[in-house]
Amino acid sequence: MKWGKRLFGLVTQNPGWKLLSLAIAVVVWGMVATEPELSTFATVRVEYKNLPDDLEISSEPVSTVNLELRGPSGQLRGVAQPEVILDMSGVRAGARTFPIGDGNVKLVGGVHLVRAIPSEVRFHFEGRAEKAVKVAPQFTERSGYQVLDFTVKPESLEIAGPASRVRGVDTVLTDPVNVPPRAGSFDYQVNAFVGDPYVRFSGVSQVTVTVTIGKK
Repeated sequence: MKWGKRLFGLVTQNPGWKLLSLAIAVVVWGMVATEPELSTFATVRVEYKNLPDDLEISSEPVSTVNLELRGPSGQLRGVAQPEVILDMSGVRAGARTFPIGDGNVKLVGGVHLVRAIPSEVRFHFEGRAEKAVKVAPQFTERSGYQVLDFTVKPESLEIAGPASRVRGVDTVLTDPVNVPPRAGSFDYQVNAFVGDPYVRFSGVSQVTVTVTIGKK
């Protein structure tokens, strides 16, 4: 009996606020229910997670896909943007294709995925490799003067990347060193760069070039 009285009290307590909340809910529901259903295309970045630490993506990266979406106009214009997140856990060296569908497309409530363009993306994975490569300085000489001798410290730098790409790099170049129009010995701190965009430096990429300049 007491339990019934408590339940009755909860139902009848603050009836004005309860009726107002109910009215607001009905109005919101009515607005959503009467919204026209639209379709649109959205260009979405491709993101990934759980890539094994010992693997590298060696193929041209797929950065975006186009999603055809359908849903209430208000939801399509919502603040939350669609997301495409690929789970790369368990991948091995070689080619791997990932379908783009409901399993890896995150949408706001009420919005549905019609199709993805492309409907699948393919990546090629390779094992990561590292090695030390020689640093070769470049010089821009001035009229009447020439480079007589030079040293580079450190003489080599560590690079890393997909194994096949790393194997193809034996030397990295520095930014050009502008030779001054006077004789003497000069120190320059310059950055090195790798020609292959898939290969990177494991640590610092700056070296010190000591150059001896003399007259021609």
